Amino acid sequence: MSTKPNDTTDIAAGLLFMAFAAFFGLQATGLEMGTSLRMGPGYFPAVLSAVLFLLGAVILFKALGRPDDEPFGRIAWRGILFILPAPIFFGLTVRGLGFVPALFITTLIASQASVRMRPLSALVLAIVVTIMSTLIFSYGLGLPFRRFGPWLPL
Repeated sequence: MSTKPNDTTDIAAGLLFMAFAAFFGLQATGLEMGTSLRMGPGYFPAVLSAVLFLLGAVILFKALGRPDDEPFGRIAWRGILFILPAPIFFGLTVRGLGFVPALFITTLIASQASVRMRPLSALVLAIVVTIMSTLIFSYGLGLPFRRFGPWLPL
């Protein structure tokens, strides 16, 4: 079996991930990092950049070592249509709805990416993710954000 890749999309994706990670990682160096317990504004972007760089490296190395007779699988359109809009929805609504409702709805949206996810399971998942995230980020880390926003009559 030859190890020459026949599809350069994974190579391009890996290099693109690594380039984006390097760009945003360099941007984060201009911000205060802080510590793990007292995160500065540059901490989270730096960590995400490192994770994205590693992900790009894994994709690149797997693509370079892939046999040329491996078939390209189906594109998961359902996943793309539900996973990509979920964080965009969260970013656009977290200030108006607040952390709790925005995260709950975001989780419901993202959960629909799987054909195996049933409505009751999606609801339980959204409740658990929302409770755990609120406990961790709001109470555990003490991050200053509104749990419920001005768009809600609470």
